[in-house]
Amino acid sequence: MLGQIERGQSSPTINTLWKISTGLKIPLSFFCRQQEAEFLMARLEDRELIMEEDGGMRAYPLFPFDPVRNVEIFYIEFDPGVKYSSEPHRNGVEEYIFVLDGKIAIEVGGEKICLDRNQALRFKADIAHAYYNPADSCSVVHEMIFYPDN
Repeated sequence: MLGQIERGQSSPTINTLWKISTGLKIPLSFFCRQQEAEFLMARLEDRELIMEEDGGMRAYPLFPFDPVRNVEIFYIEFDPGVKYSSEPHRNGVEEYIFVLDGKIAIEVGGEKICLDRNQALRFKADIAHAYYNPADSCSVVHEMIFYPDN
């Protein structure tokens, strides 16, 4: 059956697609989506602003969660002195932080790691963690959150 589908000799039913998606551990919607462009450009001014800490932290989802890629990417600004605490994510989730401007301190697993401009950190985010801007100016980071298949 798979060979017939691949050669274009047969059109699968929803039930067949469901079985294939389950076997490959991918969402059924993967087969129903339209062909994607070669690239996708994100413009900060086109993204919906998410504010936390009374507006002291501003996050822009450049690429919102994509269940096929299991990732989301943010552009985040932290005002001076702002601290944002995050609850643990589900098991296996990782965060990748890259400092574009300023400084950011990250508390994870009982450790405090300070990053300067052009430094990056990857950590397991399935434990409580926090971000703090110790600088006297705005700090800006790119954050990528990776969600493993579980």
